[in-house]
Amino acid sequence: MTHTLHRRGDSDALANDWVVLAMAARGLVDEGAARRLRQFVTLAQAHHPVNLGDMLQGSQVTLEVSALLAGIGDRSIVHAVFASIDQVASFLAEVRAADLGLSVVVSGLVEEIRCACRTAGLPDRFRTIQLSAGVWGDTALLVSEGLLEVTTMCGHGLVSAALVESVVGEIRSGKVSEEEGASRLAAPCVCGVFNPKRAAALLAALAHQ
Repeated sequence: MTHTLHRRGDSDALANDWVVLAMAARGLVDEGAARRLRQFVTLAQAHHPVNLGDMLQGSQVTLEVSALLAGIGDRSIVHAVFASIDQVASFLAEVRAADLGLSVVVSGLVEEIRCACRTAGLPDRFRTIQLSAGVWGDTALLVSEGLLEVTTMCGHGLVSAALVESVVGEIRSGKVSEEEGASRLAAPCVCGVFNPKRAAALLAALAHQ
């Protein structure tokens, strides 16, 4: 199970939103894993992610990447967010070559990920595929789909709809830009799985409704 499973949006929107997660298997290969996790993040940096994070510390929005790297421990769970599947494919090729001994999860459109794995020289028959079944119950109580596309980019629910609405209001009034608003929304997402590039586009659309 991954907290990046329930991101909302159509295929066009999700084609710009990819999360690659890495962790060491607890009790098996986690001793001394910090070095390998730091290498994973360092490799990710070269492929221009729109966000990086460590579940135990925070993201590049709230920390300098050098501080984030220094704070990675054996039990960290690290993430890199990309806006292009081509970036994901080239990153996975490097991760494969590095043979880090980490568990890696890629979140996004399954068939696109399958193609990226083939490009990276990885098998396209995955050990596990997890699909979101959506939200069940009285869905009339949910906020609008536009707001959900933003809030579900933080899998732990730390980016509230009220905060998104507040930022949208500031964009409409000209107090902040879409990029500034997206950065503000990314800050509460401690894991660093929030996609500020996609968020800026979504905020622009909400502000002009």
